[in-house]
Amino acid sequence: MNLILIGYRATGKTTLARLLAQRLKWSWIDLDEEIEKAAGKPIARIFAEDGEPAFRELEAQLVCAWCGREAVVIATGGGAPLREDNRQAMKAAGKVIWLTATPQTIHARMAGDATTAMRRPALTSAGGLAEIVRLLAQREPIYRQTADRVVDTENRTPQQLAEEILQWFLAGEERN
Repeated sequence: MNLILIGYRATGKTTLARLLAQRLKWSWIDLDEEIEKAAGKPIARIFAEDGEPAFRELEAQLVCAWCGREAVVIATGGGAPLREDNRQAMKAAGKVIWLTATPQTIHARMAGDATTAMRRPALTSAGGLAEIVRLLAQREPIYRQTADRVVDTENRTPQQLAEEILQWFLAGEERN
């Protein structure tokens, strides 16, 4: 059994993966960091030099590899659930939690993150808030289909969010 965190960029997946893993005494992984290690370069360079299809292929390989492990909290990239194979691997590997935030909050969080430009390439020509709104509209049905639980990250601390997720997850474990 694993916990898999999905959602758009800057919804707190990495922060919560770390907290949840500490509380559960599990391992945790940020798939975007693993992709960068495997490729030997930042995600923005992968997109620029190799293209999005190459990035998505490497992402799919790593989703499959990490979902095959046990007792891991996995912070996926925002686009990881776009592939059907990834969704199936995630659902088979454990419980999937979709972290949400408004487009305005996501935009503000990205603007406040010094690593955004290097790690988070623009995915459309629109960029900025317009890109977030457009991609969220496209991705929300996929996120909803994949998730076992939806957690709104607005106006709550990572500790509060981790507590909510753990209560839900551990209650489900007791029933199994």
